[in-house]
Amino acid sequence: MKELALHLVKSLVDQPDKVELTVHEEGDSVTLAFRVAEEDKGKIIGKQGKVIKAVRAVISIAAAKADKKVVVDLE
Repeated sequence: MKELALHLVKSLVDQPDKVELTVHEEGDSVTLAFRVAEEDKGKIIGKQGKVIKAVRAVISIAAAKADKKVVVDLE
């Protein structure tokens, strides 16, 4: 899951070397917190949040197969 999320986010930004991922696991719940370069935040969020919603949808499908709940945050 986290590899998929990291690949998706790195492919969307201009500076993939500045993408950082923090993972917090508590039971069957996982929080993926991304930190990207300031100028790349708009690319991750997208117009009206459509890009981040799509990333969250893809990750939650992968999480459902692993019987986990995933929260994707952008810091």
